[in-house]
Amino acid sequence: MPPRSLASLAHALSASSDLDGALIALGDCLAELDRGAGLALLKYDARREMLRERLAPVNGRVTHSSIETTFDHLPEPTRGKVAAGGQFVELNDKSADYARLFGFVTSLDGGLLSLQGLKVEGSLAAILVLYEPRKIFGTRTTERLAPALALFDLAFGRLAEKEAREEAFHTLEDVTQRVHGEYVRRLSALEAELRAARDTPRDSAVLAPAETVALQAEVARAAEEARRAIRKTELADQQLTAAVGQLEQAHVELHRRSEALRQRTRTLYLLDRVLTLDAGTRSPQTLVQGLLALVGDDMQTQRCSLMLRSPNPDELYLAGARGIGPSIVVGMRIRIGEGVAGRVAAARQPLLVQDVKEASQHPLLRDQYFTSGSFISFPLVYHDELVGVLNLTNRAQRGVYTDEDVERVRLLGLVISLVASMNRLPERLLEELPGD
Repeated sequence: MPPRSLASLAHALSASSDLDGALIALGDCLAELDRGAGLALLKYDARREMLRERLAPVNGRVTHSSIETTFDHLPEPTRGKVAAGGQFVELNDKSADYARLFGFVTSLDGGLLSLQGLKVEGSLAAILVLYEPRKIFGTRTTERLAPALALFDLAFGRLAEKEAREEAFHTLEDVTQRVHGEYVRRLSALEAELRAARDTPRDSAVLAPAETVALQAEVARAAEEARRAIRKTELADQQLTAAVGQLEQAHVELHRRSEALRQRTRTLYLLDRVLTLDAGTRSPQTLVQGLLALVGDDMQTQRCSLMLRSPNPDELYLAGARGIGPSIVVGMRIRIGEGVAGRVAAARQPLLVQDVKEASQHPLLRDQYFTSGSFISFPLVYHDELVGVLNLTNRAQRGVYTDEDVERVRLLGLVISLVASMNRLPERLLEELPGD
């Protein structure tokens, strides 16, 4: 099954008619990122300050169970951060205790529990709980799942607003029916009185014509009141629909800005790591391995390599790699224009391969270490000069690279090109390689 992209997840969430469907979509996305992690949503009753129901996606369905625990069970600093919403709050050394409280089966090696508050109209409505195994290396699941969680937060608000709108509509419908029923009842009573007045002999009721006029006026007044009440309910429904539409647009804009801010924060973090590595490293080999580790962590790839331009302008040499086969050694050279990296270097255009059959057409990538059918080969260019080529394959969880990943590699490639050029990395590293 191909991994769920943000676009497909957004479609699944927008098509979900209830919270269970949205949770199943989010659960599928989590399973593709980390099958050892677990997810649950705890509904919050603000009036009672209780977490009253637990919803957990399991194997394509949502299990509902009662939890009935007070919000005060959480540590005081955590409560404030969770109530504020917008980001995950980690419980760290208290994860095991609260994981059992929230219905998770704790792992033998321990795990980390993170909470994120979901707000509706400025008030806490639910808590999203994520339990993940501890990792020594690699990116945290909470960080990798952050874009999907932002989409789910938006969908949760939309579904809550939909539920509120349906409740308001039913309330308005009930009021309208009661007003209409009262109108019909009063109208029937007045019509009965009017008929009785008309049937009354003139000699037994001297004021029969006056009473008839009064009854007709009362009927007209009741009809006008009923019409005004119905009109008010229609206007209220229109105003509610317009307000919900404006709120949905505001949520979309908020999500767009949050995603832009997240990308900028991630970019700043990446630049900080690269500059710190550059400032604290003198050895070119250590710098190359540090850059590859940075690329591997950021792009979640198990196999990557960096090829730099040799003094011979027609050749590239392998400067460093992670996860490659033992037959491929650092320092090996290829001609520009030959092989995958050579063709990318000659064209100076990135190559994205997503299909397994398409990937099998490239002999240089067919070995026992190439376990996925998707890779990116990206040229490194600085001031219009070719610096080298960056290759990424074997994405974690057998994922498929997308055009968005190519744009991400574009930033990484620019930073690596800058660092390599400023440090004369191609020349210095070649001097240290055996046989050169």
